Amino acid sequence: QVQLVESGGGLVQAGGSLRLSCAASGRSYMEYCMGWFRQAPGKEREFVTGISWSGRSTKYSDSVKGRFTVSRENEKNTVYLHMNNLKPEDSAVYYCAAVRALERDYVGVTGLSYDYWGQGTQVTVSS
Repeated sequence: QVQLVESGGGLVQAGGSLRLSCAASGRSYMEYCMGWFRQAPGKEREFVTGISWSGRSTKYSDSVKGRFTVSRENEKNTVYLHMNNLKPEDSAVYYCAAVRALERDYVGVTGLSYDYWGQGTQVTVSS
């Protein structure tokens, strides 16, 4: 079992930056692939980015590529989402997710790929 708690959301102007954190508790955190998803009102949840438990592999959605960066500190059981040049369309509830991965470089890109989810943190970008 892994428990995930997101933090760092808030209100920011377009062009600004935020850093989200996801703190994980539970055993063998290092063996978990971590992902970030988001869901805006009236829209389906969408994949944002993911990072393998080795930290060597990452994947990004086209909408955030070049603006967002995912990283992890296994010694702190924490994964981060660095968001730059934010746009109003980035406004959503952001969720952290985890799945135990047998392959150290595996990165899941769909919601069904993940077994554990956080409660989410709201990000609002004003124009």
